[in-house]
Amino acid sequence: MTDFSDLFKADNDQPARLIHLVDSNRFESWLNEQSEPVRALVGAQKFRGKASEHAILPAQGDDSWSVVAGVANHKKLGTWCLAKLAEVLPEGTYRLSEGAPGAAALGWLTAQYRFGRYRKEDNPVGPRTLLTKDIGRIDTTVQLANAVALVRDLVNTPAADMGPAQLEDAARVLAKRHDAAFTVTKGDELEQGYPMIHAVGKAADKSFAPRLIELQWGDPGKPRIAIVGKGICFDSGGLDIKPASAMLLMKKDMGGAAHALALAQLVMGARLPVRLHLLIPAAENAVGGNAFRPGDILKSRKGISVEIGNTDAEGRLVLGDALARASEDKPDLIIDYATLTGAARVAVGPDLPALFANDDDVAAAVSAAGAEVDDPSWRLPLWDGYADMLKSDTADINNAGEGGFAGAITAALFLRRFVPDDTPWLHIDTFAWRPSARPGRPKGGEALGLRAIFRFLQQRYG
Repeated sequence: MTDFSDLFKADNDQPARLIHLVDSNRFESWLNEQSEPVRALVGAQKFRGKASEHAILPAQGDDSWSVVAGVANHKKLGTWCLAKLAEVLPEGTYRLSEGAPGAAALGWLTAQYRFGRYRKEDNPVGPRTLLTKDIGRIDTTVQLANAVALVRDLVNTPAADMGPAQLEDAARVLAKRHDAAFTVTKGDELEQGYPMIHAVGKAADKSFAPRLIELQWGDPGKPRIAIVGKGICFDSGGLDIKPASAMLLMKKDMGGAAHALALAQLVMGARLPVRLHLLIPAAENAVGGNAFRPGDILKSRKGISVEIGNTDAEGRLVLGDALARASEDKPDLIIDYATLTGAARVAVGPDLPALFANDDDVAAAVSAAGAEVDDPSWRLPLWDGYADMLKSDTADINNAGEGGFAGAITAALFLRRFVPDDTPWLHIDTFAWRPSARPGRPKGGEALGLRAIFRFLQQRYG
């Protein structure tokens, strides 16, 4: 994982190059204050004060060369306004000429994330370190960057190296670091206690055997929160097999588990006064002679019988058993993350996780928290009128709605059957992937909806 601790440090007046920030409104007045040689150099670099632009300024007097950078609003720095700089500046140490970087420090850090497990960079650039007088923000920002990097690393890792056993290892490391209780259920115990998780994963090779991974941490006397993450480590679609093009990104189908692990890491790292219960149902949805079939009827931990309308709607099955387990301890709040439906991507695109909630106040608080930390989501309805799409003639419910309509909503309605009506519940249908790069946000695995939920938890419990 990228080491962010050297990239954001306390400003003790050590040598550093200055970064001057301007926006389009301030640019002309700033330019008029500069010497003729500086104006000429800025013009030659075609810098006009627009966001994500920058220019190198010559040394003046005893000062070394410096940088002028364009931002949307120089008085209110957003998360990503310094990210481009962190990607393109030479190795070295920098400080803002005025004020502290605030939220923009996170973008500075995540811009320097690298996934280097399988390939070394040609001519890698060394670290660009940002200084701040606001030393109280350093640890929190580094923890957030580490959580984002954890999601990216897990999602970017190919399925051959990121199966259920490797998800278990990642959770075990987290549990050991924070002195949390750790249990894994698999084999016969999984088949008896969590029949839908077992059914989805039973066709995989033994080295990819399904399991339920659980971590519990914190004071049992504090409010209990359950975080559930879909851990389908590869999704072939099962017997309703996907076309080849649809399998190319299926290493990311454990993106919900990656988010759940990262959120748990943030909660424990901040020592929020809660009793945390992390649950990751981990499996590979493989094709084999013993794979579950369309038309099969599965038992569930909750006792609900489920007819299989499509084996490619497997994520909701493993989540159903995990949500039932989470509910048994009567939590104050349940949160689940899942790369659940293509329908959510059609509805809101790759940048916005689809947010579902059975409590309007909780949903509003999450949306507000997301706006505050530049991590937006978009709420979709738990529309009761679509529940009939999941009717079955032979079981309590079907796992796949008929007609192809409202796929993200019907998936959320399926999950709702496994959550108590009186327990606040958040379901985040996240893409966990960025199809094209933006400053601070490279192409590949991505944390979408992570920082918003953590901010909400801080406000609710912290």
